[in-house]
Amino acid sequence: MIVDTARVPRARYTARGEAVLVDWGEYAAAVHRWELITGRPAPYPTQPGRHGRPVLAPPFVEWLMGLSPGWDTTEYLGLPRTAQLRALGNGVMPAQAAHALRLLLDDLTRLHQPPCCPPPTTTREAKARPARARGGSTRPPGSTRASTAARGRRCGTRSRR
Repeated sequence: MIVDTARVPRARYTARGEAVLVDWGEYAAAVHRWELITGRPAPYPTQPGRHGRPVLAPPFVEWLMGLSPGWDTTEYLGLPRTAQLRALGNGVMPAQAAHALRLLLDDLTRLHQPPCCPPPTTTREAKARPARARGGSTRPPGSTRASTAARGRRCGTRSRR
């Protein structure tokens, strides 16, 4: 897919319904690409604030996150602009969450796969393993075991007998 990066700014409508050209500047290609992905045009990025200065518009944030229109900004919710932005800021982009879950599931699948072949054992381990399985000692031949009393003296403890 070829994306035209030198697009002419299109008219957007502000919250008051005024048509205003938005010059996305260096972000024009990214905005156009996201418009194609989401299937809807970018809403106007700002709206007039209490003092007449432009402030971030919640519908634009909703669009950036890939949420359906009105996810947080519907009138019947009755949320003020700051609460809408707080909810959107604490939210998760569905595409990002899906990608993270896919990665986690891939890791879990890899962890629970049986190994293709057992790890190689050395001859020493192979000889020691049957002795342990039978309950025998794995001490080298000729070595003696210290008595319980002698071990207690070395450790600084006494036998309770």
